[in-house]
Amino acid sequence: MLQKQALYPVHVVVVGAGIGGLACAIACRRSNPPLEVTVLERAPEILAIGAGIHIPPNACRIVKHLGLVEELKKAQAYSVEGFTLRRYEDGRVLAEKPMGDRMETEYGAEWLAIHRGDYQNVLLGSARKNGAQVLLDADVVGVEEGTGESSGKQIVLIKSKDPITADVVVGADGLWSGLREYVLGFPKPPLETGDLAYRGTFTREQLKTFKNKRVDEIMEAANVQVWLGSNRHAVFYPLRDKTEYNLVLLVADDLPPGMRTAQGNLDEMAANFEGWDPALNLIISCLKSALKWKLLHFQELDQWTKGTVALLGDASHPTLPYQGQGAAMAVEDGAILGLLLSKLQNSGIASDPEERYAQLTDVLRLYEDLRKKRTEVNVAGALDTRHYYHLSDGNEQIRRDQELAELPASNWEGPCNFNWGDAPYQKSLLGFDSLADAERNFDAWLGRRRQGGSQGDVRL
Repeated sequence: MLQKQALYPVHVVVVGAGIGGLACAIACRRSNPPLEVTVLERAPEILAIGAGIHIPPNACRIVKHLGLVEELKKAQAYSVEGFTLRRYEDGRVLAEKPMGDRMETEYGAEWLAIHRGDYQNVLLGSARKNGAQVLLDADVVGVEEGTGESSGKQIVLIKSKDPITADVVVGADGLWSGLREYVLGFPKPPLETGDLAYRGTFTREQLKTFKNKRVDEIMEAANVQVWLGSNRHAVFYPLRDKTEYNLVLLVADDLPPGMRTAQGNLDEMAANFEGWDPALNLIISCLKSALKWKLLHFQELDQWTKGTVALLGDASHPTLPYQGQGAAMAVEDGAILGLLLSKLQNSGIASDPEERYAQLTDVLRLYEDLRKKRTEVNVAGALDTRHYYHLSDGNEQIRRDQELAELPASNWEGPCNFNWGDAPYQKSLLGFDSLADAERNFDAWLGRRRQGGSQGDVRL
């Protein structure tokens, strides 16, 4: 039976200072009263690396809750005005989905785009401002259950540093997570998807030198532009107030098995899009390096938690990037985990180590139950998007293009075989209020626990 106790300050150790881990840290610190939070990052410094990233409405709702929308806009996040799908060979528009204000009306928040490094810096600054301790050059090498005075806690082992004791450990350590093996009890390396990406950014000045009308029109739009073709596609959109532009080229993986990245050849990269829209080929020529990134994922894990250790983001549900939801789902994970732990702390945590451990274990299982189905749907949805993006010319491609052409007449409110245009699917993906859902489920869980039930009674 859960009884009201004097407030026990829960100490959360977050392993990994990526977007999901920092969102978790901020959510934990913004509770009233805040949880104690230590973020451990293996890198000696956090650099503004990467390229563009999306903050779709479901994630924007979270960053709004964390009080960060204006900070992100100061860091040159902008509201995406539209999403344009084009035919590969001539750039003809297949469909142009209106976004902008419609995102607020339809889904409850904006769709933003920003440079990944700027996004991470805003989150890092907020975590520190809210009182999270962020330790760099802290390479976590293991977790052990505490004994004696540390009974009921976790001991986080750090290479060449003193261990840290925690009530809860969050594995936000990405695709190659070390904590995933601890949770599962066996290694679970990611699998190759058959795709790789070339990614890069370049300046407005580079594009202007072409003096090409079509390139100028494309670069002036605050739109995500996607060219669709057989077994490949290209994505282009502005960053940093249109002073920079992001380009991602998705093609078939030709790297040897086990090789994650490799320096490619510019001519080879461009040859993947030979015969495509001449405007796209001009844009591709702006890339001055051709680093290949193998795209990896794995099937949904059987479990995300072990005792008081929980995984989030790519450590538990990596996805292909074709819906712009990888970081968004990690942000949802982090915020919900912070909310559940905060509400548990405020409801009263037992002073007895064994009972406290049981409470925290159960609330982490609730977190897993709340998140698994939603992230499974997203991972499957990204695979479906990949299929429709990469159709070869033929009957299925013709049917896809016909359906896309009919969407504006329906005001984007009807069904579509392609989830990109399917209103019910988009509503469930982008309009779902994950925080309100977590609040409701926590209250129901707490009521059952106080009546002597168990977390296993949860019905979602």
